[in-house]
Amino acid sequence: MAASVFESPLYHRLFATGEVGRLFTDAAELRAMLLVEGALARAQGDLGLIPETAAAFIQRSAMEVQIDPAALAQATGQNGVPVPALVTAFRKAMEAPEYAQYLHWGATSQDIIDTALMLRLRQWLMLLGADLDTALAHLARQAQTHAHTPMAARTYGQYATPTSFGAVVAGWGQPLLALREEIEGLRALLCVSLSGAAGTSVALGPKAPQIRAHMAKSLGLADPGDSWHAERGRIQAIAAWATRLATACAKMAEDLLVMCRSDVAEVVLGGTGGSSTMPQKQNPVAPSAIVALAHQIVALNGVLQGAGLHREARDGAAWFAEWLCLPQLCLGAASALHQSAQLAQSLAPQPARMHATLAQGLGLIHAEALSFRLAETLPRPAAQEAVKALCQSAMASQTPLAQLAQAAHPDIALDDIFDPAQQMGQAPEIALRFAQNANQGANQGTH
Repeated sequence: MAASVFESPLYHRLFATGEVGRLFTDAAELRAMLLVEGALARAQGDLGLIPETAAAFIQRSAMEVQIDPAALAQATGQNGVPVPALVTAFRKAMEAPEYAQYLHWGATSQDIIDTALMLRLRQWLMLLGADLDTALAHLARQAQTHAHTPMAARTYGQYATPTSFGAVVAGWGQPLLALREEIEGLRALLCVSLSGAAGTSVALGPKAPQIRAHMAKSLGLADPGDSWHAERGRIQAIAAWATRLATACAKMAEDLLVMCRSDVAEVVLGGTGGSSTMPQKQNPVAPSAIVALAHQIVALNGVLQGAGLHREARDGAAWFAEWLCLPQLCLGAASALHQSAQLAQSLAPQPARMHATLAQGLGLIHAEALSFRLAETLPRPAAQEAVKALCQSAMASQTPLAQLAQAAHPDIALDDIFDPAQQMGQAPEIALRFAQNANQGANQGTH
């Protein structure tokens, strides 16, 4: 099996990442680093640290030069970072030593790599914001359509009380709605890094803050105000958000794995997979992939959060740990969300099957409602004991609870108690409110 399923010619369709996949490649990283080098030179030229002609030449060249990542591999293995080899190759490609000497002036490798990462994370957030909009639009449609479709809620694998399918969908969508609203705050974390070898910016001179601010503005990133070489809270916050996104997607996937089981069959999925030997099977491939991705992402996030503790002014080992975890985490979250959006669009609830589920089980799903109706004339503990006894009798005799309850309490109106459509509580309102909020958020362009 390939080391990364996201880049595997065999498995990449199982863990599809959409457009996000192109952001986490060697070519994309080098291109982002070249853009950072060009922005650095332009800022330094505008503020008089290097000649303006050199700055203009470097920035233009950064947009045009093509550098093969494989050509930098040996030096990267030796140096631990690709920037020294990139700078050497870039200077050679410019064929203008009088200008090339000013490339990478006063910066350190981590400045270039971290800033380039911020540029790619900005694109990642934009693409995930679009997929969140898509997923929420499909979930809102399902929630609104099925706000009043009764079904059995389950807790601990058991029937609990009636709810609506729309409310279940709203439960899947609410975390995604909150995550979408947080994207703007995450964007504020995306900032340049420009602090030099030990975080003091000494090689940049007294204009270091102005250069950093200029560079931030030209790249569309924030100015952190100081060094964050060893302060990785930004990375940790983004990784934590991605982990919450993956687990929110996995919640929907886990529920669908139950609801599309042969013995439940309350939902039919689109795009199910086949078995190599059992032609009758329709395997829930996408939900299974989403859950697997969430397990991986939670583990990666644990490593990354621990690696957020950097020693001294800079820490190679902790930084390398980020490299090992963050791309896989970002790709996994993108894949989980991309597949969740497709699921939300294609899943088809089965109201008839949901009704059959509610009708079976001797009506015991209505036991709680019955106890509260009896509590209108009996003390609550007495009402609970009475209903418990009725439930035991129903199970022992295989007689519907409604029949036994009406016989035991002929003077109490119980018809509505055993009508699922009248026992959904706030479920329809929950579904409709979610649909409204999801659609309003999309219209306001929250991401």
